[in-house]
Amino acid sequence: MELDERRISAVIVRRFMDRLLDSMDLDVAIVGGGPAGLVAGHNLAREGFKVAMFERKLSLGGGMWGGGMMCIQIVVKEEGAQVLREFGVRVLDEGEGYYSADSVEAVSTLISSATRAGLGVFNCVTAEDVTMREDRVVGLVITWTPVEMAGLHVDPLAIRSRFVIDATGHDINVVRVVERKVPGKLMTPTGRAEGEKSLWSHRAEELTLENTREVFPGLYVAGMSANATFGGPRMGPIFGGMLLSGRKAAQLVSRALRGQGGRG
Repeated sequence: MELDERRISAVIVRRFMDRLLDSMDLDVAIVGGGPAGLVAGHNLAREGFKVAMFERKLSLGGGMWGGGMMCIQIVVKEEGAQVLREFGVRVLDEGEGYYSADSVEAVSTLISSATRAGLGVFNCVTAEDVTMREDRVVGLVITWTPVEMAGLHVDPLAIRSRFVIDATGHDINVVRVVERKVPGKLMTPTGRAEGEKSLWSHRAEELTLENTREVFPGLYVAGMSANATFGGPRMGPIFGGMLLSGRKAAQLVSRALRGQGGRG
């Protein structure tokens, strides 16, 4: 059989457009493909909800890929180690409550597990805005990341979603848009994003989980986005809080969806 370049291109375009059209109406849209977003996406998709992830970079995984300063190892506590084990990631006991894992194995396993569970992934896509109604966020406005980077005047597309999870990390891209453009205030002490504080690993791990919650009607925060929104510190290359935050975000959103008569 002689390969036909036109056939190759047609298959790619058709399959991608089928996926994009199918994702125009979602139960949950997750912005950001780091560990918190991947765990949340995996768990929600596994429950049967219609979930898609929008990642502005070419690859998923967020800061977990690089471990600590490109030493490709991560550290977790027992609770985080248990989450990694559930995904099939090999974890080493370092003693005194510390556990390590290969960051590349951890990220690749999370990605594979999430997509196999049914999470739709759109990489190189930026959520540049949200769609809103009188009282809540109801979806995303998306564009190609290269279009955004080039500053081209190209109108975006809109995605309807019953809930949105901001898992964009330090940048809190979706929260910043809502803070700036949507009427009303965030569910924070000041009504605005409190901002990320300097590194304090122990406290940050605790607060990442505590701060994982709804921050505006229809919008939840997970992972480092939770601390950047509610004013917690950063934690460095320890990732248990991120994993547990993704699990908690999925639980909260699942409960809200079922309260609305969700598909899952």
